[in-house]
Amino acid sequence: MTTDWLTGNKNVLVLFSVILLRYLILAAIAFLLYYVVKKRNWFFKKIQQRFPLRKDYLREIVFSVITTFIFTFIGYIVFISPLSRFTQAYYDIHAHSIVYFIGTIFLMILIHDTYFYWTHRWMHSKYIFPWFHKVHHLSTNPSPWAAFAFHPLEAVIEGSVIAVFAFLFPVHPLAIGIFLLFMMAYNVYGHLGYELYPKGFSKSVVGKWINTSINHNMHHQHFHGNYGLYFLWWDRWMGTIQPGYDERFEEVKSRTDQTATSLSNTRSAGLGTVNTSRTL
Repeated sequence: MTTDWLTGNKNVLVLFSVILLRYLILAAIAFLLYYVVKKRNWFFKKIQQRFPLRKDYLREIVFSVITTFIFTFIGYIVFISPLSRFTQAYYDIHAHSIVYFIGTIFLMILIHDTYFYWTHRWMHSKYIFPWFHKVHHLSTNPSPWAAFAFHPLEAVIEGSVIAVFAFLFPVHPLAIGIFLLFMMAYNVYGHLGYELYPKGFSKSVVGKWINTSINHNMHHQHFHGNYGLYFLWWDRWMGTIQPGYDERFEEVKSRTDQTATSLSNTRSAGLGTVNTSRTL
């Protein structure tokens, strides 16, 4: 009994550390590059031409740490607690083929995108939003730290997708780990405040179906539409793409060094600063 208790607690600590470090490392790399090292040089590329306040960063980090605790608890229930015996999680990687193993990663991405769209849209309903989703939308000009900045109730909704996978089909924890790494990276990108895809991407044959940082940034700025996570097919099929998305994408990606020079001259004239920030 004592050995089982110690092993279980050790596994929980490892799980918490992995989730927290994944968030901190990926968000920190993005933040240091775009908000510290290249803050001035790349300012003209920023989707919204201003930076959040320091208190916004702090709020995003605090709620993200709370989310980490909740995600850890969900992971414990699904993979460590006695309830894990009712899942379809398997631990011998040879129990299924490598093709199946890789296939489950792509399957989880597809399922998660659908799960996220509909739960996200539901959380924007009038009576649900204040209780579940308002905290995340305090970041109207999000930074990479906002990737996990959820109210605890929303964190339960977001993290429960892992239980959906584990009960729905056989899945290996390593496949889930790879999926979660991809999820975290794309979530940081979605809240980056800068667009990484090239000009014209949103109108391309492939790009029109892929979610972008600009698309999600518009959602944070205007609070409606653009509910997708990795893809845009649900938004396009359901008519929830914000009007002017393609135009906004081209406007941001059309900025050049000339724009930067113009912004620099404006700041020199005392009409603005690189640190222009919103107030809540």
